[in-house]
Amino acid sequence: MKEGQHDQHIKKYGMVIDLDKCTGCGACMVACMQENNIPFQKDETDKMLSITWLRVFKLDNGKPYPDTDICYLPRPCMHCSGIGEHGHSPCVSVCPATATDYSMETGIVSQIYTRCFGCRYCMAACPYHVRHFNWWDPVWPSGMERSLNPNVSVRMRGVVEKCNFCFQRYQIAKEKAFTEGRTEIEEHEYQPACVEACPANAITFGDLLNPKHKVYKLKQDPRAFRLLEKLHTNPKVYYLSSREWVREAGDNYIENEKVDVEPKKH
Repeated sequence: MKEGQHDQHIKKYGMVIDLDKCTGCGACMVACMQENNIPFQKDETDKMLSITWLRVFKLDNGKPYPDTDICYLPRPCMHCSGIGEHGHSPCVSVCPATATDYSMETGIVSQIYTRCFGCRYCMAACPYHVRHFNWWDPVWPSGMERSLNPNVSVRMRGVVEKCNFCFQRYQIAKEKAFTEGRTEIEEHEYQPACVEACPANAITFGDLLNPKHKVYKLKQDPRAFRLLEKLHTNPKVYYLSSREWVREAGDNYIENEKVDVEPKKH
């Protein structure tokens, strides 16, 4: 395959989330659950058993009023690329059943539920805690089954699930382009549910390798950072913030950390 042909088909889908715009409304979480048939319990107070592909965290700068500053941080799956040209995300590397896979065509880390037997190695390997285990078979209230998305399978008990950038929407857009005689899909044709639902337009999605897409320029913004970059997982979710304390919190920054390696003399 020639280099030009290779570049035409290889994509690297990712997100850029502007934390200075996010209001913490949670619309992205609701849209994600509705789009992807995410089950819920009658009692959601035990968050250890809750399944949330996208979760919004509340951060603060640790200062008392009136110097308190608040930031809301949406956290989907980071869809890590790993180190090197053929690197893999931590979850892909440890899965013995190849139930989680890295697509070289899209850069999306997928989850194949029919292969998963619930060992949860991927959950232990993920430094972002974005994976959830299904402890129960989903039970939908009477009539609610009619609201389920027919393009997304309902997961059974005993498997791990996570955000997949609404991959079913990519498949629909790709089929539409094929029927119209096109080999490429447009930026607006494939957008996850959380991106469309955000009222503040804080989330931007597209091909990180395509100069025509908005995310290509946004990821180069001086305000851009990624979570836990020190681990070299190479995530495809970028964040923007003009606040220094927010960027430092994203990398578990510890101010003036010193390690005493010299033996003490008595």
